[in-house]
Amino acid sequence: MVSRPGRLDKVLSEAMGASRNQVAKLIEAGGVKVSGEPVRKPSHKMDEGEEILYRLIEAPRRKEAPVDFEVPVLYEDASLMVLDKPAGVVVHPAPSVRGATLVDWLVKRGISLSTLSGEERHGIVHRLDKETSGALVIAKDNATHRTLARELKSREMGRYYLAIIDHPLREDTRVEQPIARHPKNRLKMGIVEGGRWARTDFVKLAEGRNGTELIAAKLHTGRTHQIRVHLASLGRHILGDELYGFKSREGRIPRGFLHAALLYLTHPATGERLEIAAPIPEDMRNYLEKHYERSYIDEILSKDALGPELARRFADR
Repeated sequence: MVSRPGRLDKVLSEAMGASRNQVAKLIEAGGVKVSGEPVRKPSHKMDEGEEILYRLIEAPRRKEAPVDFEVPVLYEDASLMVLDKPAGVVVHPAPSVRGATLVDWLVKRGISLSTLSGEERHGIVHRLDKETSGALVIAKDNATHRTLARELKSREMGRYYLAIIDHPLREDTRVEQPIARHPKNRLKMGIVEGGRWARTDFVKLAEGRNGTELIAAKLHTGRTHQIRVHLASLGRHILGDELYGFKSREGRIPRGFLHAALLYLTHPATGERLEIAAPIPEDMRNYLEKHYERSYIDEILSKDALGPELARRFADR
């Protein structure tokens, strides 16, 4: 094919009718030549009239892992579903992932899913970190996926998170700091000059008897590890999040206590405004019941009270 100006992955994606993710993998695998020369960078800049040759490469089949977990369904209709992702479950396959993923669970369940994010990410509009629990939306068709992706970009769709942190915040606060890959630890993200702009709002909900605090967070951007990075910039850490510096005073906490508690969106087919709450998981609830005022925790974390309470607390943010 003869190219037009632009990024190689974008030009080829449009010509092939495939996702950018799929095309990028083909380029990186050596399946694409530009003017007779192999190119392995998806971001390669094309000039008008350059010739692109490609050959399809059969991807190595990933060994199927047994799906030994269940995922609660919070909402489902013909267009989409909202799941309550358990902590410890990876959302989609990757070379470093050995066990079954949420996508494997979806495929096993026989659900019709969108294909815009590529074969390994069927239906996945957005993701949650492995150890983060909570509400996750799944698109069942490509039209729904496109609309939800636009809502996510414009922040018409989003989530409120609950977290338990190691020291109380001084006050409700907003953090606006750029985020990029950490220059010294590739497993982490960090506050990096020249990184992607990011904004998070934090509000105080309840202080525990042991010096910890339950807080809520609202994202205005969707950077990797954003809540964890912005909390670390305040000298605060999510309980269990040892990657970003949490030091336990009471024995090991098996995972970071971060939970996507409430998802809001406009339904792509009906235009209805949806707010869907994911109940706080057992491990976080047990911790709160042990260290916090029980009556307040029961009141604020009830399914009917959570949405109005978070909306009130974030009304001016």
